[in-house]
Amino acid sequence: MAESVLISGGSGLVGKVLTTLLIEKGYKVGHISRSASSNPNVETIVWDLKKKTIDIEQVKKYDYLINLVGAGIADKKWTEERKEEIVRSRVESLNFLFNITKEHNLPFKSAVSASAVGYYGFNTSDHIYNETDPPSEDFLGNTCQKWEKALFQFNEINIPASAVRIGLVLSTEGGALKELAFPIKLYAGAPLGNGKQYMPWVHIRDICNQFIFQMEHKLKGSYNGCADEHVTNKEFTEAVAQVLKKPLILPNVPAFVMKVILGQRSLMVLNGSRVSNEKIKKAGFKYDFSKLNSALQELYNG
Repeated sequence: MAESVLISGGSGLVGKVLTTLLIEKGYKVGHISRSASSNPNVETIVWDLKKKTIDIEQVKKYDYLINLVGAGIADKKWTEERKEEIVRSRVESLNFLFNITKEHNLPFKSAVSASAVGYYGFNTSDHIYNETDPPSEDFLGNTCQKWEKALFQFNEINIPASAVRIGLVLSTEGGALKELAFPIKLYAGAPLGNGKQYMPWVHIRDICNQFIFQMEHKLKGSYNGCADEHVTNKEFTEAVAQVLKKPLILPNVPAFVMKVILGQRSLMVLNGSRVSNEKIKKAGFKYDFSKLNSALQELYNG
């Protein structure tokens, strides 16, 4: 009988591709969601986090747990209310999953959750961050720390738990690449700020395969999820323009403009850290797309 994977938050950008790859590998896939899935190949288990309700008998049928739940970081202005929602959506969902797992002795063989390279903050410097570095003391660093702490409760009940600290996910279906490519296609693309900030990136198929690798190998702890190549915002913008065969004719977008448009969120695009993927590679994982140009060529030209 095929093994099965239960994904919370499976309807998003990463979740859709992850679901497809798991099914291709022969897994049965289920989604925990607030509403039924439109995917006929996926069973939906409806939950209500506010009421703390879910069909336990359905959940019991699954072998592995992958968590992708979290309110969008870049979607809305960071009001205090939105910040609370960003943290709460991540921590409460994992706390609920842990509590029902412990209470009902659910038989998960491992649990894997999304985290983010925002754990380290956004600091353009010579330092290359790895998993032994402490979290940043800013909002995203604190958020990721709370997120992972909620996940690692599973280790306490002998379910191996690991986090994937995701970089900038490259996909033509959505996310940051689509937003960055849009003005380039209109001949209005330009680096942001001084363009020297690093952008730790990863091809969407690579990050989904990393989730599967960590799940199957029952890893514990945190692992960065980003490609080998460290590129700046200027280099990234130029690479996208080259693949799209569009010129970059405008000067850099001044930092103050981005701050006016994005407010506190501007730190995510005006600053950036270099992040190492050595730990997951030493565990045996191989990235198919380690260079930005090959990743972009595959996404845009197949």
